Amino acid sequence: MPHDPSPPPASSAPEASRAPYPTIPRASPPEPPPAEADGSAGPGRLRLATASLAGTAIEFYDFFVYGTAAALVLGPLFFPSFSPLAGTLAAFGTFGVGFLARPLGSAVFGHIGDRYGRRPVLLASLLLTGLATVAVGCVPSYGSIGMAAPVLLLLLRFLQGLGLGGEWGGAVLLTAEHAPERRRGLWSSFPQMGPAVGFLLANGLMLGLSASLTDAQFTAWGWRVPFWAAGVPALAGLWLRRSVEETPQFRALAATDRRAEAPLAEVFRGHWRLLLLTGGALAVGYAVFYAVTTWSLAYATEHLSVGRTTMLACVMVAVAIKGLVTPLIAVLGDRYGRRPLCLIGCAICAVWMFPLVALLWTADPLLMTVGFVGALVGMVTMFSVVAAYLPELYAPRIRCTGAAVGYNLGGVLGGALTPIVATALAEGSGPPWGVALYLTGIALVSLVCFALLPETGPAAVEKRAVAVRAKETGAAEAAAPV
Repeated sequence: MPHDPSPPPASSAPEASRAPYPTIPRASPPEPPPAEADGSAGPGRLRLATASLAGTAIEFYDFFVYGTAAALVLGPLFFPSFSPLAGTLAAFGTFGVGFLARPLGSAVFGHIGDRYGRRPVLLASLLLTGLATVAVGCVPSYGSIGMAAPVLLLLLRFLQGLGLGGEWGGAVLLTAEHAPERRRGLWSSFPQMGPAVGFLLANGLMLGLSASLTDAQFTAWGWRVPFWAAGVPALAGLWLRRSVEETPQFRALAATDRRAEAPLAEVFRGHWRLLLLTGGALAVGYAVFYAVTTWSLAYATEHLSVGRTTMLACVMVAVAIKGLVTPLIAVLGDRYGRRPLCLIGCAICAVWMFPLVALLWTADPLLMTVGFVGALVGMVTMFSVVAAYLPELYAPRIRCTGAAVGYNLGGVLGGALTPIVATALAEGSGPPWGVALYLTGIALVSLVCFALLPETGPAAVEKRAVAVRAKETGAAEAAAPV
């Protein structure tokens, strides 16, 4: 299936949004300073990348701290009339609501990003998520206010997801649209390190509280502390982002009045197939990540009698390694292309899910950690490059909406249901092989979706551009008078 990656002429703005797979053109105006033209860490670019990393770290801290609490304490506190299994499923149900809200958030904030700029998205999404997270820590338990407790929990989780749905698109475009073409994967990997940092902060605090408090203290009030603490980094993130500059791509669109009037409608009308493919492609990354960081935490503590502190430590080691290798893999994406690494990541996930379950079943901390590391390395092999890959698939006028909705659609398909489905499949006396089969199936579906997407890396774009120029030259020579 041939695809023309080159952007259309500026005079045909509506057609630009319907071009099959455009790539990010070189930013003009303004051109990056000479000292940064090769992708070096100039002060302006480094400040932007740091702001993106800090913002995603804070927002994912807010999102992950809820997942850890859902695995450990929310079931008995907010669904006490349920059986232990039903309570865990109900808690994971409220966890899944956040994923359902994320595509809606990406549509709302994507509209803002494509119409009014990437910068307002960064501020509004961070503020919404931070306020909702602090409020979760203030919700009384079921024993105090009855059914109002889980209803409030559900509402606040929805608001968390709404804010996070807008965060990714704004943060990624902030770095991608400022980055030089041949180092876009590297610079775009900064916000992709944010989830690992946020997870380590959230679970590090949970681990410290779990180790220092009694079970009664942790259940009574200790679990609330990480939610209350979210207010401090949210304020710091707002301060850091207050001076962030708008991206050159959006400034060029605004200067020529080529912004989309209804970005979401244009995405659905002209890119529905691309949207479904990217959602299906990214599903495995979400499924694997939340199987490791959320489902396994609940399963090991409830079924294998592994200590809560031990499990948190094992998962944190794996996530730390994931964060460290993210920029290294992103560099490979700039050199060898985005899609090859995505296909390799899917293949790793497909072959590693049964070993993951087998290693988890041993309940040995070292072996479980090895299983978690293998799974997350497969996941991050894809997700290290998608921050550059997804924006390159959409024209600038609809890029914030298209990339964010596609990314968060993958969260619904892979992240929302995985803890619930895995918990249901894991019931029984033997190893939860059903979970391994489920995750392997998602990996294979994602592999097919990535195979149907085009390559957008620098080498592929240059190769297609050379072919187009050669074709145009040949046509001109043929038409020249003899």
